[in-house]
Amino acid sequence: MPLGKVDERTRMSSPPVVILGAGLTGMSAGYHLQHGYEIHERLPYPGGLAVTIEEKGYRFDRTGHLLHLNDPSIRRWIESMLGDELIKAERRSRVFSHGVYTRYPYQANTFGLPPEVAYECLVGFIKTRESGASTERPNDFEQYCLKYFGAGFSSHFMIPYNRKLWGVHPREITAEWCERFVPRPELEDVIAGAVGLKRAELGYNAEFLYPARGIGMLASALKERLRVPIRFRSAPKAVDWRRRKLIFEDREQSYEVLISTVPLNTLIAILEHPPDPVRRAGLLLRCNPLYYLDVALDVSCGVDSHWVYVPEERYPFYRVGCYTNFSDKMAPPGKSSLYIELASREPVSESRLMPGIAEGLMEMKIIKRPDDIAFARTRRINHAYVLFDHNCYKALEQLRPFLEDNRIISSGRYGGWNYSSMEDALIAGRNAAGKAMELQR
Repeated sequence: MPLGKVDERTRMSSPPVVILGAGLTGMSAGYHLQHGYEIHERLPYPGGLAVTIEEKGYRFDRTGHLLHLNDPSIRRWIESMLGDELIKAERRSRVFSHGVYTRYPYQANTFGLPPEVAYECLVGFIKTRESGASTERPNDFEQYCLKYFGAGFSSHFMIPYNRKLWGVHPREITAEWCERFVPRPELEDVIAGAVGLKRAELGYNAEFLYPARGIGMLASALKERLRVPIRFRSAPKAVDWRRRKLIFEDREQSYEVLISTVPLNTLIAILEHPPDPVRRAGLLLRCNPLYYLDVALDVSCGVDSHWVYVPEERYPFYRVGCYTNFSDKMAPPGKSSLYIELASREPVSESRLMPGIAEGLMEMKIIKRPDDIAFARTRRINHAYVLFDHNCYKALEQLRPFLEDNRIISSGRYGGWNYSSMEDALIAGRNAAGKAMELQR
């Protein structure tokens, strides 16, 4: 049948809701719709970034994927799917700087740091309290850090760590994203942390659940509970938003409502002839890729932390996590699997990088010698961190109403263009399903 001509049988067979992407948001949307939908996934497997790779008996997720669950219904849902395979853990995260480990978050735990560093952090924090909090909103994340944490905490951790994490200086990004994810301690917390008095863990991720054989177990469980099979290796090359049709290489497909979980900038790029303001807004959206390493150790991990933040610029990585500290089933007995997130946004050479990586891991006492590394694999995530720069929200104000007016629900971490957790992804899918059903009434 020639492209552009769809007979009545094809039209009648098209489901009213089409979902692009079989990550957690897309599968959650399908689960909550139950029927009358179709899911297209460009990859040959479900889960998006929530997958687990196995090699030589070692298991690796696509860096740390932990379940921080606050919604009771989402928690019950996940527990019903994974049952005894779920491990419940209290967070053991640390910061490695100045050659020592301190508890996370850095801004409430200076005990153990060199005295001059701890002093600078405490004095800076107290000065911000004495000066009185201005009601003026910070213009950027650097100002946010200086306003709420002071010069010491900002210079020793907040600014260098976030520069490595985001790939740009914190003054290039706004502070709107961070209220939930960056703990702001009280003076009592800072004082207690300075003298080594252990208090309740701060932050949204103080405890978590983790599937015993990797986060891919969650994606597999979701797939098994869908009533409609996923169409793998299937992605439209264009979206005709006026006629509500998806354009594939060999056919067209109609929809009444489109739920898109693909990155928002990618979606805008495949819209057929969008209005100029929409096209321009799509070009303003920025995100950073992430290069990271899957690292297999021939030995047990030398520290018991789940993950470690590394703010100092002399290290080529900003975070190291140990999967086998999440679950001992993530590697053969007596061995370990790690993820190492790299600060560079440029392609990396393993042969040049690994000596520095091994040296850093030895300084951190994760390994004793370079030969403890059995193998390492370089990985890339194309869309890792949405950049909340000074154009981001202006662009979203242009894009969201346009998509909604045209019955396109762009949802999930990258479809919604936000910084969020896996629980948020599942809730976003549930909400997208509810909205899709409303639009069909």
